[in-house]
Amino acid sequence: MSPRSKARNPKKPAKARAPRKARDERQEAEPLEPEVLEPEPLAGHDELETPADTQLPVPVERDLARADALQRYMAEVARHPLLSREEEHRLAVKFQKTHDPEIAYRLVTANLRLVVKIANEYRRAAFNLLDLIQEGNVGLMHAVRKYDPFRGVKLSSYAAWWIRAYILRYLMDNWRMVKLGTTQAQRKLFFNLRKEQEKLLAQGFEAAPRLLAERLDVSEQDVREMDQRLANDEFSIDAPIAGGQEEGRQTHGDRLVQSAPPIDEQLADEELRRIFKEKLAAFGKTLTAEKDKFLFENRIAPSDDREPMTLQQIGDLWGVTRERARQLEARLTDRLREYLRRELPDFAQLSVTPAEES
Repeated sequence: MSPRSKARNPKKPAKARAPRKARDERQEAEPLEPEVLEPEPLAGHDELETPADTQLPVPVERDLARADALQRYMAEVARHPLLSREEEHRLAVKFQKTHDPEIAYRLVTANLRLVVKIANEYRRAAFNLLDLIQEGNVGLMHAVRKYDPFRGVKLSSYAAWWIRAYILRYLMDNWRMVKLGTTQAQRKLFFNLRKEQEKLLAQGFEAAPRLLAERLDVSEQDVREMDQRLANDEFSIDAPIAGGQEEGRQTHGDRLVQSAPPIDEQLADEELRRIFKEKLAAFGKTLTAEKDKFLFENRIAPSDDREPMTLQQIGDLWGVTRERARQLEARLTDRLREYLRRELPDFAQLSVTPAEES
C-alpha cells in the first residue's frame, strides 16, 4: 500500500466493547424511551404560544369490538331490580285501583328477564331474538293490564301465557310469505306436527298422515298440506330459473304442469256458451207447433236445470210409440242445426256429421 493511501485511509482506534452480558443487563435496567419529535417553527413566523387556561383534547379510549344490540339490551334489563312476592302483590293491587303508569312500568321492568327466557325457547335461525323479545314485551304489558292480584297467581305465571301467545302469533305471521295458522287445525299442526312425527318414529311407528290426523284430531288433508309447507321453502313462480342462456328467460311458472286449459281458452268457451244459449232462446221463440215447443222445452233445452224427459215418457204422454217421439225430435234437431249454421258461421265447422265428412 502506498503512503498516499495510508494518509487517505487512516486507521481508527478500536473502541473497547463491553461484554455482552453486561450490555443486556444495562438495557434491562434502563428501558428505552420513545423518541419524540417536536415540530419546528415555520420560517419567518413567531412561535404560537398556547394560553395557560386552554386544555388540549384528550383522546377517548374506544373498544375495538362494540357491544351488539342484544348485549346493550341485556345490560339495560339488568339495571331493573326484581320484586319480591309481597312487593309485587302490593304494586298490583295499587295499579288495579289507580291505573298509575309508573306502577305499571315498575311491574313490567321487573319481569323483562322472563320475556328473554321465553323468547330463547322459540329462537330460530330465521328470526332475530330481539324481534321475539319485542313481541313478548307487548304480551307482558297486556298481561300487566289484565292481571288480577286477588286470584292467588303470581304475575310471572300469568304473564307467561300472554308472552308465549304474542311470540307464537309473530312466528306464524312471519314464518312464510303465505300466512300460516289461519285456522285452529293449522295452528295445532304448526306447533305439534314435527313433535308428533318424532314421537311416532321413536316408538317404532311410521308417521303416516292417517295416524298423525288421529293423534292430532285433524283431517288427513290438513296434515299433508302442512307437512309440505313446512318441508319446502317458498319461492316466487315469476323468479327466473338459473341456467344457461336458453333457460335464462324461463321462470318456475313456465315449468308448472297445468291440468286446466289456458285462461284464454276458458274465456273463449264461456263466451261461446253464452252466445249459444242466446241463439237457443231465439230459436225457441220461432216455434209455433205445440209438439215442437214441448219437445224443445222439455227434451232439447229444458229450463231451470231440469232433467230432460225421456222419449218413452213423451210417447206415453202423447199416446204414441217411442220411435215416433224420436222421429219428431230428430226433425226438430235438424231444424235447430240449420238455424245455428245460419246464425253462427263457426258452428258449421263444429256440427259436421260423419256422413257429411265422407
